[in-house]
Amino acid sequence: MPTMTIAKAINEGLRAALEQDESVLLMGEDIGTLGGVYRVTEGLKSQFGGDRVVDSPLAESGIIGTSVGLSLRGYRPVAEIQFDGFVFPGFNQITTQLAKLHARSNGQLTVPVTIRIPYGGGIGSIEHHSESPEALFAHTAGLRIITPSNAHDAYWMTQQAIACEDPVIVFEPKRRYWLKGEVNTEDPGASGDPFRAHVVREGTDATIVAYGPLVPVALASAEASAQDGRSVEVLDLRSISPIDFDAVVASVTKTGRLVIAHEAPTFGGIGGEIASRVSERAFLSLEAPVIRVGGFHMPYPVAKVEGQYLPDIDRILEALDRAFAY
Repeated sequence: MPTMTIAKAINEGLRAALEQDESVLLMGEDIGTLGGVYRVTEGLKSQFGGDRVVDSPLAESGIIGTSVGLSLRGYRPVAEIQFDGFVFPGFNQITTQLAKLHARSNGQLTVPVTIRIPYGGGIGSIEHHSESPEALFAHTAGLRIITPSNAHDAYWMTQQAIACEDPVIVFEPKRRYWLKGEVNTEDPGASGDPFRAHVVREGTDATIVAYGPLVPVALASAEASAQDGRSVEVLDLRSISPIDFDAVVASVTKTGRLVIAHEAPTFGGIGGEIASRVSERAFLSLEAPVIRVGGFHMPYPVAKVEGQYLPDIDRILEALDRAFAY
């Protein structure tokens, strides 16, 4: 199997979708000639032409609005938002139009739009370039939201999002773009359903639920915890809407303890929803309260101190210590 970075896997996933379906086209700021600020779309314009890999104006509302219109005319547009914090000029289009048209038309209209959003911190950038706004979109019914944490998932989930009849937001963990891994380009394997969570490390004493950029941190924390004789399971959520609560509950029922980790602030975050569902469905299995580890409820800080803002191994290990103290 070839080894690729996550960025290269997304590039190859986009290329495969463009080759297999002529209705697929890409649109975004600097994605054509430049190949995107992270070079994720590099080489696609030269292969498929400027009519299918479109350099858009600097106008996110225009990118999303045009994508909605194209989807209603039978195309499958893939819109790139250059940075996470730039999505908000298009927020109205996404939440009041894109997410609602299928239901508003009583199922007569489909809007198969894919929106790619590089997200998260750890790249030395300030606000608007290091945000984690996934909970704002997960609250909106009608959107599917996924986030890969490895190259194999990135390759397949990119294509699966484009093939989906519903609008899909793919949050791409930008600080993991250069993380390498094996990619089976012939068989998706367990990645066949992008809306199901994966157990990426088996354990019996506690569960860490993470997604996107924090999955490698969760795995490293579980490995460090093993040095203390603790068996920690790691669940890669993969899908933020819908959430695979069955997988979460099954893991917690087995281990009895749950730590949820994400870069976004814990206040109003995805972790709170998971904690609530677990308390409803697996309360009698819990040996300790559900503990959340995340960003702080504040604007994203400057690069010099972002290391203190982002959840790291020490903060997750401290949360595990608290869980085991009960």
